[in-house]
Amino acid sequence: MYYWWCLSGGYNKTPSYGTVTHAICRTPSIVDSQTCCLIYLGPRYRNGQKPQVDICDTSAVKEIHKTNSRFAKTVFYRKISIGDVPTTSSTTDKDFHTHHRRLLASPISDSSLTRLEPIIANRVRTAVNKITMELTDHGVTDVFKWWLFMATDIIGELTFGDSFRMLEIGKKNQYSLDMERLISLQPFRTTFPVLVKIARYIPVPIIKNTAKSEERLKTYAIQSVDRYKKLISQGPSNPKSTLFTKIFDEKSGMSDSEIIQEAQEYIVAGSDTTAVTLTYLTYAVCRDSRVREKLVVELAGIPEPVTDKSLRDLPYLNQIIKETLRLYTAVPFGLPRLVPSEGAQFNGYHVPGRITVSTQAYSLHRDHAIFPDPDKFNPERWENPTKEMKDASLPFGGGSRICLGMHLARMELRLATALFFRALPNARPSTKEGMTASEMEMQSFFLMAPQGHRCIIEA
Repeated sequence: MYYWWCLSGGYNKTPSYGTVTHAICRTPSIVDSQTCCLIYLGPRYRNGQKPQVDICDTSAVKEIHKTNSRFAKTVFYRKISIGDVPTTSSTTDKDFHTHHRRLLASPISDSSLTRLEPIIANRVRTAVNKITMELTDHGVTDVFKWWLFMATDIIGELTFGDSFRMLEIGKKNQYSLDMERLISLQPFRTTFPVLVKIARYIPVPIIKNTAKSEERLKTYAIQSVDRYKKLISQGPSNPKSTLFTKIFDEKSGMSDSEIIQEAQEYIVAGSDTTAVTLTYLTYAVCRDSRVREKLVVELAGIPEPVTDKSLRDLPYLNQIIKETLRLYTAVPFGLPRLVPSEGAQFNGYHVPGRITVSTQAYSLHRDHAIFPDPDKFNPERWENPTKEMKDASLPFGGGSRICLGMHLARMELRLATALFFRALPNARPSTKEGMTASEMEMQSFFLMAPQGHRCIIEA
């Protein structure tokens, strides 16, 4: 449901009843989905008692998210972060971010990931084998489940040096369940931060269990880091490569607590997001026989063994990935930033300093003027993308705060898509086990997921 409230003037002329919109939008963010409550005021709107201007304009987005932007992250990111130690993604301190990003960016860069590809590719092949086996045994498979196990196992091994082995056992482990519980409570972290801080002292089962989950996650992370440091000390000349191997050097300036916190953030950012994107990609391709057949033909020309290098330049595969990231962005909603003290100009309107401005991919990626028929999954629209299309694409954020893991995510998407559709060229959505299209409707708190939390496929 959309409420169209158009502005005729500047920021000060936003509706007086904007003070209640915070409650209107906050409730869906806690209990269900913000998708149904996008309150749109032209390209800007005031949201809630604390002034916030939401912007859906490519020129403004470029200004807000450019490299060396004056628009700093807000405390929102600290509130949704697990733990009390600031991280590269959650910090509001520019110098802290610059130092930590410099340390973390190299191991997860496009070129550096080549040495980690064997680990990634092995997990992807295991996932596709498990999917194929489940199809053979039961006639259907839940790809969301397997993509989640795969993505979590990959990021676990790349951060802690050891997989969670969920692909092997075929179910979530305690770490994954604890992480899932905390992610589901992200809206409460932003809405009731004080309640979250005193959670361990409140005699309510769900709240006390949440506190226990956080303690278990911290303990596991500490044990994993200690175990990996021991392995390094035993074989310092040839340690198993991870995204943090070089950072364990004391000269890096990162403490163990900071490394642990960064590792946990990697798990959150690199598991559900990749799994959800892959699930929607699989579903979108499977339900359109034309798209599926065109992709299968392209993939048939790739020799074995399939490598990421052999997939990078496949035009249709990459068009499908871009279209999935447009239509089914895993983080579709607000990326709040703080306007610098001197204020800012957007399309001729002045926004006062210290006001929160928020951009979100959901609306940008559905701008009719930029993406005709925006709700249609149409990979061909990326054959010759316009400058406006590129500017409006925000699946990983932008500027110096762009997602550190985007190269890893793209590698996983390429490998998983290719291996899945080479193995199952006739895969299609199933109605067995009561699966309906409504279960694939998007549900979002901060991260997005299918409403039914499953995606049943047959072949």
